[in-house]
Amino acid sequence: PTAAAVEAAVRAAVDVASQAAGIASIRRRATADIAGRDLTGVLDVEGVARELADLAEAVLSGTLTAVHAQLTGGAPAARIAVIGMGKLGGRELNYVSDVDVMFVHEPVDGATEEGAALEASQVCARLLELLNASTTMGRAYEVDPTLRPEGRSGALSRTVGGFVAYWERWAKTWEFQALIKARTVAGDRDLGARWLAAAEPYMWPERLDPETIAEVRAMKARIESRPDVLRDGARQLKLGPGGIRDVEFTVQLLQLVHGRADRTLRETGTIPTLAALAANGYVDEEDAAELGRTYWSLRRVEHALQLANERRTHTVPPEAATQDRL
Repeated sequence: PTAAAVEAAVRAAVDVASQAAGIASIRRRATADIAGRDLTGVLDVEGVARELADLAEAVLSGTLTAVHAQLTGGAPAARIAVIGMGKLGGRELNYVSDVDVMFVHEPVDGATEEGAALEASQVCARLLELLNASTTMGRAYEVDPTLRPEGRSGALSRTVGGFVAYWERWAKTWEFQALIKARTVAGDRDLGARWLAAAEPYMWPERLDPETIAEVRAMKARIESRPDVLRDGARQLKLGPGGIRDVEFTVQLLQLVHGRADRTLRETGTIPTLAALAANGYVDEEDAAELGRTYWSLRRVEHALQLANERRTHTVPPEAATQDRL
């Protein structure tokens, strides 16, 4: 199904009694279609990741549109945009991934800021309730809004000005690094574009503090020293040395350093950014090609692991029989 067809089906599902189950069923059928083309070689691993992200985007868009209309009777007080983060923002989603999002809103003409904030909070909470609900058809997604300012204790949605105030005073290095993947995925696209424009100076500061690079590297070292990562060794596809996250961190570090001056590097996806780094001479072409091959090879195994039981995992099992099946 096309993204437009999925979005329309989800909007219709919100209008019936079994809303969450209906949405989950639509998502599962569309995922099965992607998996069928994946396992028969019709779709390569890059195409799988892109289509999974586009599917999540369509489900978010359809749900937001329907819920917003349902809760306001078609007379909204707020414009709302959904910002995709992480693998959703980069169009690199797994079969079983958290769908990381942030919400931004603004009052429509004639509405108060308080009224718009209350409406946005109610709409976003209902969206999360529907998509995260466990149903007889499973769950649509695990939509995670905790990358927002102040995490779980912060407001579910903020205005552009509210985000800027937080970025200026409180945000940490990792929060600015996370913004590199940000992309508007649902709702008011103009509002999303204004949010991205406001975020740009914080993503790409004129002066990059050396401590920022040191902090990013220290974060990677902490991940690699976790007991579960050390225990699983080379079977840990994502977090261990030479794993998926290594490629992602390498690309993001180079992007942080050079993307301030070179706008061609301001991509949200890992591989498009790597291609831009190679094209502009920041990475040797052979190194870039090897990083890209490694990244997609590991992601292909990761996809197969997750398809086996539709469960989030990044670790190749130790049992020989399970490895044979994989």
